[in-house]
Amino acid sequence: MSQLIDVPFRKMNGLGNEFVILDLRGNRQARPTEQDAIALANPATGPGCDQLITIEDARSKADDAFMGIWNADGSAAGACGNAARCVAHILMSETGADTVRLDSPSGPLRAWQAPVGPGGEQVRVDMGKPKFGWRDIPLSEQVEDTRFLDVKLGPIDAPVLWGPSGVNIGNPHCVFFVKDVNAHAIDRFGPMIEHHPLFPERVNVSIVEARDRRRLRVRVWERGAGLTKACGTGACAALVAANRRRLVDRVATVELDGGPLRIEWADDDHVYMTGPVAYEFEGIVEARHLGGS
Repeated sequence: MSQLIDVPFRKMNGLGNEFVILDLRGNRQARPTEQDAIALANPATGPGCDQLITIEDARSKADDAFMGIWNADGSAAGACGNAARCVAHILMSETGADTVRLDSPSGPLRAWQAPVGPGGEQVRVDMGKPKFGWRDIPLSEQVEDTRFLDVKLGPIDAPVLWGPSGVNIGNPHCVFFVKDVNAHAIDRFGPMIEHHPLFPERVNVSIVEARDRRRLRVRVWERGAGLTKACGTGACAALVAANRRRLVDRVATVELDGGPLRIEWADDDHVYMTGPVAYEFEGIVEARHLGGS
């Protein structure tokens, strides 16, 4: 019987969006389960985080590593922009390279070291092409124009929120546009929209205030994690959805509770996100505590 290998982890964050990052490279025995993700995410039983992230051996020669993603409720996620910056920074710091390619459940991501900004060291990530088809988001029924979804919150004759946009940028997003994000309690209605029957895989929920052509204020209720200080894919979805409604240019600063991200929807149709990374502490998870061992 082969010996179990303990797993090193780093606690990191991107604008306050917190991650426990397990380094599983070279370790095929210790495999996290849904219950492991829940336990590690809960500060009463683990380091505490919004998402559990794994760095795994690359599955193709084109990639430097594979990144696995679990939400705090144990559900799997397809993409996480803030975590991608953190993992990319780890890999680039190890090798001295200024670029890295990560594979993820939603596909490959390219990241680059960016100039140091007000928030410290910065990483730029190509988040890929947004998808707008109703099957791609996905929605439970056909919708021709996903810029305007038939979702309302409040009384039928006087809804408080209505007509959000739908977009998939590695995972599904429902984006509401409001005059003042502070006037809406997203922590109250977020769970209801997350589980709305229009979204068969549940959905991330954002409220977006377009302050000018190059600045958005955004708050996000993350599917499986709840209200977080920052959501990278949420920032990307907000920029893309706002541009589709002609509210903002294709490059803008997205101001989240935890701070700003620079988002660009480039001419190649890819969305590029630039923002900071921060290390908190390191530790070890004993392999016997991971359910797949």
